[in-house]
Amino acid sequence: MMASDVSHRMDTMDQARRLKLGAIFFTIFWIGGMLWWSGEYHPANIIILAICGTVGGYLWYLAMRWFFERMHLLPLNGDHGAGGETRR
Repeated sequence: MMASDVSHRMDTMDQARRLKLGAIFFTIFWIGGMLWWSGEYHPANIIILAICGTVGGYLWYLAMRWFFERMHLLPLNGDHGAGGETRR
């Protein structure tokens, strides 16, 4: 394995990690924004918004992962670019 393969793999994992962190930030800001906008802080409202924000963040993550894979910015199906090499 060459050094360039390792650095490419590290960049790819970094991009996937950034995408996950972006989804987490999206979820947190969406929940906070919806709580601020609604102005109601009842437990049922908080729970519903937290569930909706979590689902929205996960769907955002899936959509962005799909988009970035199609733009070849992330590897397809979790392949980290090992190439044609086989492991011994």
